[in-house]
Amino acid sequence: MEILPLSYLGNIQYFSKLCFDDCVIDVCENYVKQSFRTRADILSANGLISLSVQVAKPAGPRCPVREMRLDYSKRWQHQHWVSLVSAYRSSPYFDYYEEALAPFYRRRYEFLLDYDVELTRTLLRLLGSDAELRFTESYALPEPGDRDWRTALSPKQRDRKPDSGFAARPYCQVFGDKFGFVENLSVVDLIFCEGPDSLQHLKSCRLG
Repeated sequence: MEILPLSYLGNIQYFSKLCFDDCVIDVCENYVKQSFRTRADILSANGLISLSVQVAKPAGPRCPVREMRLDYSKRWQHQHWVSLVSAYRSSPYFDYYEEALAPFYRRRYEFLLDYDVELTRTLLRLLGSDAELRFTESYALPEPGDRDWRTALSPKQRDRKPDSGFAARPYCQVFGDKFGFVENLSVVDLIFCEGPDSLQHLKSCRLG
């Protein structure tokens, strides 16, 4: 079993597992700052940029991720949507998927959990995946044979772990001529660029 964290606009590695492996998302772990639970990387005309969801400061040093509330004191939803439109409006499939994603940048959610989960379900639908999300009822203690990605899937190089089951495969990106291929961005980069071929591309990234 693959133990995954919550993810905001999860990357290609994350969705290659979610779509094809036996996965469970741990919603009972403690919140981790500066992680993909609240961050996504996209490629813009100015290069790689990170979109960060704003969360309210937790009451104590340890706060279960399911209790984290979103903070709207800054206009992060507006900023994210402007960034997505700017980066992908010229992509082949932006017009096809825009209406499905735009509500996530207008509607307010109270909890990060609800926001990430509903967004992930929408992305699975856009991919054409029939994968169903499963969640922990308590903190997941890995058993023999399980693979724990809660820390290993990280924007921080020092925390990442090698993944023998995944290899990034190039596809045509909006700013590929300018920057070359940038691997393992948010899956929205793949969806906007590859459209209905995205799920097959995710499958091609799997090894073994």
